[in-house]
Amino acid sequence: MNFMITAAPLVIGFLLDAAIGDPHSLPHPIRLIGRLISALEKFVRAHFKNLTAGGVFLALTVLLLSTAIPFGVLFLCYRLNVWLGVAAESVMCFYMLAARSLYSESMKVYRAPDTEAARKAVSMIVGRDTVVLDHNGIIRAAVETVAENTSDGVTAPMIFISLFGAVGGFFYKAVNTMDSMIGYKNEKYEKLGKFAARLDDVLNYIPSRLTALMMILSAFLLGYNGKNAWKIWRRDRRKHESPNSAQTESVCAGALGVRLAGDAWYFGELHRKPYIGDDLRPIENEDIRRANRLMYLTSVLTLIVFAGLRAVIFGGVFS
Repeated sequence: MNFMITAAPLVIGFLLDAAIGDPHSLPHPIRLIGRLISALEKFVRAHFKNLTAGGVFLALTVLLLSTAIPFGVLFLCYRLNVWLGVAAESVMCFYMLAARSLYSESMKVYRAPDTEAARKAVSMIVGRDTVVLDHNGIIRAAVETVAENTSDGVTAPMIFISLFGAVGGFFYKAVNTMDSMIGYKNEKYEKLGKFAARLDDVLNYIPSRLTALMMILSAFLLGYNGKNAWKIWRRDRRKHESPNSAQTESVCAGALGVRLAGDAWYFGELHRKPYIGDDLRPIENEDIRRANRLMYLTSVLTLIVFAGLRAVIFGGVFS
């Protein structure tokens, strides 16, 4: 009983995501958060002369609404019937996990019949300019996306859900969505998105490193180069402007024995970036599938550990 109430929503949410992925035909709460961010951005630009202060107002408003609404829904559901609460929280967890979506979208690149089709597919999941990428660059971008978003899209939400329930998961996803929409260091967003970007760095600091360790273990279990994954993570985990993004990218690069990252174009501007990993062999299309196996096993291990911890820590609350 206690396990069902405390840990089951996270487990059920993960299984639902693995089985059916994001239901594009239904309203998605993360997309609704995105619309709220866009609306507030327009409001802030129209009413705030100080965009840094406006960015703080935007972030706090988004966080308040993104957590208060699911809290109210869950409070009502659990008051009416505990199993209604479990069902509602399971659906919320399902919406916050993106393993199936990450797999499906990256595998569109893997299955693309030619370079142009692969370029179009990868443009849907990366923020960089894809028109300049050759075929290997397209594959590399897909692998990097799977590696980085293993934490952002799957394990970090799991960790926040395990500690704070679905409301904590929504808090994390709201911050992560703000960072992806306004957290750019360019003339348009540097001031407006500064607070959201810094908050995202703070929230991801521990989850990204825990995920990297889980991914190293997964590399060993899958028969990948686990020793090299550990080596490259130790060496290259800080080779990114973000303190967190290179954590899982470096593990993936080491596990697969390929070189990731390097210079990239964003909005027509070249950004110089160091390479991550060693060029032990040319990257190949099959590396997208390998990266997804690494992502899924890392996610399952994280689920086992943190769902178990949630059951142990919070199970007594409902005894």
